[in-house]
Amino acid sequence: MADKPSRALVLYGYGLAPYITPFHSHIHALASRSSCGFLAIDDSSPTPEFADDKLIRELAELLDANEAVEKKDFGSEALKKLPNLNERFMGMRAAIISSSPTVKCFGEKLGFTNLEFKSADFAAEELLKMLGFQDGKTVDDHFDLVFVHIGSLVGEEGAQNDIDYVNSLVGTILQLAQHGSEIASRLHLTLIMSYGAVTVDDPNLSLLSLHDENDSDLQSLFPRQSYTLKGANPRNGIRHHSPILIAQWQDAVTRKDMAQEFSFSEFKENCGNLAIAADRFLHEIAFKLWKAPKYGA
Repeated sequence: MADKPSRALVLYGYGLAPYITPFHSHIHALASRSSCGFLAIDDSSPTPEFADDKLIRELAELLDANEAVEKKDFGSEALKKLPNLNERFMGMRAAIISSSPTVKCFGEKLGFTNLEFKSADFAAEELLKMLGFQDGKTVDDHFDLVFVHIGSLVGEEGAQNDIDYVNSLVGTILQLAQHGSEIASRLHLTLIMSYGAVTVDDPNLSLLSLHDENDSDLQSLFPRQSYTLKGANPRNGIRHHSPILIAQWQDAVTRKDMAQEFSFSEFKENCGNLAIAADRFLHEIAFKLWKAPKYGA
């Protein structure tokens, strides 16, 4: 835990995980210095759904608003009754950036301030400035959290462009947040990459461990992973395959795992976090910002 509240930058690549290649060196460099793991998501959504609906449903889980979302009905009573971020997390100021009008609308309903980049060429500098990092120093007028959604939903070519952009963005941020700098000690950087709209259970992307797949009499002796539970009750509809990949880094604060690249197989073999439920993600971030009394609160 840092001796001062962190300021969080979350880069969310919807549907971009399958497009990461060995050539995306900055993404892998981040993983090599980060605490890595998985976010398990719910798979009980209605079918059929439009692509936009699937994006919002996944985003809603990350922002712990899934129970209040019914497709794109942002005027629903359930969503209106959900306290905004400022009320839920001790006055947290948060901004959301996306090219999707649907994401922008949804974020505003949850209490995010809707922002846009002025220039793609200077995106990293602009993001850090929003968090109060200017000229290597920190200032008081800032957002606590900036959440950036990247993922255009326009096919493979669009996804390739998006993942290249994320790689470049991560590289610039790592360059600006040099080891030992004031930015690096206060910036909590999170990269989350999802598989998007998944229809097939891929055994190569399964969270189930060997003992989970074993039907032996000893299976009941192994503890269940926490992502399968909500309180003392089993979660219904949890998807055990194709989870969201997550890497979190803050200089001299987060633990460094053994992972050397940003991939499912590498995380499963060498990460330290295993999996948590996606709807706990925002609570963990709020804790790092000193906006929640403890993780999961």
